[in-house]
Amino acid sequence: MYRPPSRRKRKSSVKVPNMVPILDAIFILIFFLLTSASFKAIKEIASEVPIIAAGEPPKDSKRPLALTLKIYQNSISILTGLPGTVKRTLKRNSEGKYPLEELHSYMIQIKQKNLKEQTVIFEPLANITYAEIISIMDAVRTLNRTDPALFDKEDNKIKLLFNKIMFGNIQS
Repeated sequence: MYRPPSRRKRKSSVKVPNMVPILDAIFILIFFLLTSASFKAIKEIASEVPIIAAGEPPKDSKRPLALTLKIYQNSISILTGLPGTVKRTLKRNSEGKYPLEELHSYMIQIKQKNLKEQTVIFEPLANITYAEIISIMDAVRTLNRTDPALFDKEDNKIKLLFNKIMFGNIQS
């Protein structure tokens, strides 16, 4: 006689795998990854890229300042105008450091004559360290509390020297 197969009669329940050990392992792994990771504060200093315009520049009665800092291995040259004329050259001191205080005081003198100007162009022409570029940027950008107060025509206090920093030779 004919008998039905035994598999049809036997009702087997679907076994669900135990997920608790897997989830425990994942949470422990996440915990160890988070504790072993080093968290550092990453700061960004905004700098702009020089804009290349196709048309002619607008005719202004005032000539642009075009303040440029050419940073050499042993000196910093400060240029103004188009084409750039060297206004001052600051050489490294006997310790091998750039004269940042002298640079800062000269930037204040330039800012006193050009209160609306905010842009400075950096042209590092030497292999300088990142820390040296940042220290030069800080000397050019910030006004210290001990510096003379600068006010514009509307009697608003100027808080920054040249805060728009551009890199002029980004291809080199």
